[in-house]
Amino acid sequence: MDDFKVFYDEEEDILYLAKEGEEAEVVEVSPGVNMELDSNGNLMGIELFKASHMFKNVLKPMEKKLQFA
Repeated sequence: MDDFKVFYDEEEDILYLAKEGEEAEVVEVSPGVNMELDSNGNLMGIELFKASHMFKNVLKPMEKKLQFA
């Protein structure tokens, strides 16, 4: 995962984890979660739609812990 970079599209609320290369196929692995593969089936990226909704249950407790730190 070292080659992967993280991008967030705030307007569309999509979180991307991607590395350079050309995607050949997109596979929906779960509603709102896509995997991008190259022509050899190697993982090139992950798209998380409605990212803020997906992570709110993770981020809220972290925010509370950081406020008390």
